[in-house]
Amino acid sequence: MVRSEARRAVRPQVAHLPLILALVSGLSACASVRGVMVPVSGTVAGASRVDMLVATTRKRVEPAEMFSGDRGPSPGFANITVSIPPPNARQIGEVQWPQQVPGNPATEFVTLKADVIDRAQALAWFHRTLRTTPKRQVLVFIHGFNNRFDDAVFRFAQIVHDSNAPVVPILFTWPSRGSVLAYGYDRESTAYSRNALESLLKAISRDPAVGEISILAHSMGNSLALETLRQMAIRDGRVTPKIRNVLLAAPDVDVDLAREALVDMGPRANRPAFTLFVSQDDRALAVSRRVWGSEARLGAINPDQEPYRTQLEQANVTVLDLTKLKAGDALNHGKFAESPEVVQLIGKRLAEGQTVTDSRVGLGDRIIQVTAGAASVVGTAAGLAISAPVAVIDPRTRESLGGHVEELGRSASDVAAP
Repeated sequence: MVRSEARRAVRPQVAHLPLILALVSGLSACASVRGVMVPVSGTVAGASRVDMLVATTRKRVEPAEMFSGDRGPSPGFANITVSIPPPNARQIGEVQWPQQVPGNPATEFVTLKADVIDRAQALAWFHRTLRTTPKRQVLVFIHGFNNRFDDAVFRFAQIVHDSNAPVVPILFTWPSRGSVLAYGYDRESTAYSRNALESLLKAISRDPAVGEISILAHSMGNSLALETLRQMAIRDGRVTPKIRNVLLAAPDVDVDLAREALVDMGPRANRPAFTLFVSQDDRALAVSRRVWGSEARLGAINPDQEPYRTQLEQANVTVLDLTKLKAGDALNHGKFAESPEVVQLIGKRLAEGQTVTDSRVGLGDRIIQVTAGAASVVGTAAGLAISAPVAVIDPRTRESLGGHVEELGRSASDVAAP
């Protein structure tokens, strides 16, 4: 009976193996570089610097990695400065990963400073940086699934630099294993991190000099953002007023859960302005929907179809459809960060202190706005399905993908055997 029930449970996931294998096929291996968080001795003329505050629920480890994918017993903080190559050595929207350690600051992203600090030092950095920031704006970035600590740091540095946004940059990074097998672990880590994110948002909003706070979340990070704001509203009666904009990029969130989170945040006057970036050709979210049996993932809906059109209007959510935007992301899940026009447009709107809307820039053919573990077979299938697109975006994910697929096939055979 136990084996029969296990076989029935795994069949829906095994049925998706051809689709998963199709996404994975053709990906070549690429060596993964560790130790990029170790600071280099200096940078080069023409390079830029991004100095950021990092708040994390990851576990502290040795200096070469700083923070792992495991969950830490308490929130940690760091102050990191990233050097970005001169303009003639890179394309906007790209992260030039070091080919070896130490990296070459003339052509690659490198770390100049990586200091682990305590909460008091983090707040001191924030207050000091805020005083030199026009309009006292803060941008909090929450990454998605399958991100190591260094992945999140370098990607956020790229977004801040390429958008040219005049903000205090804060990265909130939660415990992602950075593994294609860990979709279940990563999703539960977002729930583990809600209290820490809420505490961070409240701490920075208490500074009377803060003008406004914007939140940019990507993919699975949207689940953490929405649930944290919902929790804050239930606890305090509303979301803190200084959080003005919440930018939901390619959210890997069930539509019904997102709707309930907005309802629980209370009336429109007590909520931030929400901007949702969707792309109906997002192949990563299409696979996520099929694997999990979800009616729809929020980041892949057609906003002109009912009931979404009416629901979004009633919730006062601005929707920007990126479907016709062509970017370097082959599976259309990372458009928010890799399109030069999009990233720069985000920075312009933030600089102007505007809510991100489509009032002046049309959709479709015109430039489109955007902000930038399971050990079971079911968890493994889901992790592979959602991670295969990431392997296209992040070449370093490719190195072990073939082995994971082989292991999934063996596990499925063992469980389904009579």
